[in-house]
Amino acid sequence: MKDRHLTVALGRLVNHRLAIAGMAIVATMIIVAFLAPILSPYDPNMQDYNHTQESPNLSHPMGTDILGRDVLSRIIYGTRISLAIGVFTQFIIVMIGVPLGTLAGIAGNRTDNLLMRFTDIVYAFPDLLLIILFRFMFGGGVLMMFLVIGIVSWTNIARLTRGQVLSLKEQEFVIASRAMGATSIHIIKHHLLPNSMGPIIVAMTFGIPRAIFAEAALSYIGIGIAPPTPSWGSMIEEGTQAIFNAPHLILFPALCIAIIMLAFTFLGDGLRDVLDPKTKE
Repeated sequence: MKDRHLTVALGRLVNHRLAIAGMAIVATMIIVAFLAPILSPYDPNMQDYNHTQESPNLSHPMGTDILGRDVLSRIIYGTRISLAIGVFTQFIIVMIGVPLGTLAGIAGNRTDNLLMRFTDIVYAFPDLLLIILFRFMFGGGVLMMFLVIGIVSWTNIARLTRGQVLSLKEQEFVIASRAMGATSIHIIKHHLLPNSMGPIIVAMTFGIPRAIFAEAALSYIGIGIAPPTPSWGSMIEEGTQAIFNAPHLILFPALCIAIIMLAFTFLGDGLRDVLDPKTKE
C-alpha cells in the first residue's frame, strides 16, 4: 500500500511542471554550491584595482565590483551561503517547532494553553525585527545567523504540528492503538509524526526562501554575513554605492535571489499538491 501511494505521489510530482522546474533550479544551485571552487573563474575575494566596476565582458561575464572582484565568482560562492541559510535554519525551526507543537497537541488542557500562549507572544513580534535585535545582542558569524533566524521563525511550524496532532489523535487508528495499550511515545513515533510529515515538509519548503530573503535583508543593512564572505545580500548592499555607474552589481545578485525564491515556491506548491491527502488520485 505504501509503495502504491509513493508511486502515485511521484506520478503527480512528475506531472507538476512548475514543481519540476523548481526542482531543476534548486538542483542546479546545489551543484553550483558544491562545485564552487571548480566553477568559479577567480578567487571571489581577489581584488584588482585596475579593473573596478567593469561592465560584463569576456573576462568577467558579470563584470567586477567596486574593489575589482569578479562578480560571477562571488555569485557562485554566495550560492553556498543562501542555500546553507535556507536549509539549516529550517532544521533548527523543525527541532524547536515540531516538539513544542506535538507536546501541545498530545497533552492538551493547561500544557497546550501555556505553550500556545507562549507561541502567540513570539509570533506577535515581527520576525525581521527580532532577528535584528538578536544580531545586535549576540553578533556572531554564519552559525549564529542560522540560530537567530531559526529561533524567531519556529511559530508557524509549531502551530501546524499542533493542528495536525489534534486532528490525528482523534482518528480511529490512534484510538485503537491507545486501546491496545500503546504508550504516548509509541503513538507519537509511529502514528502522529509520520502522518504529519507531509504538511511539515511543505511548510519547510516554503520556509527556505523566507530564510534566504531574511539573510539578504540583514546583509543589505549591514548586519548579515560579515565581509569578505560573499553573500547575495551583501553584494546588493555594496552595489548600491555605485548603482548608477554599475547597475549590474545589484542586478545579478537580485536576480539570483528572485530565482531561488521562485524555485522553492514552485517546489513547495508541487509538494503541497502531491502530499495533500484530499487530492484525488
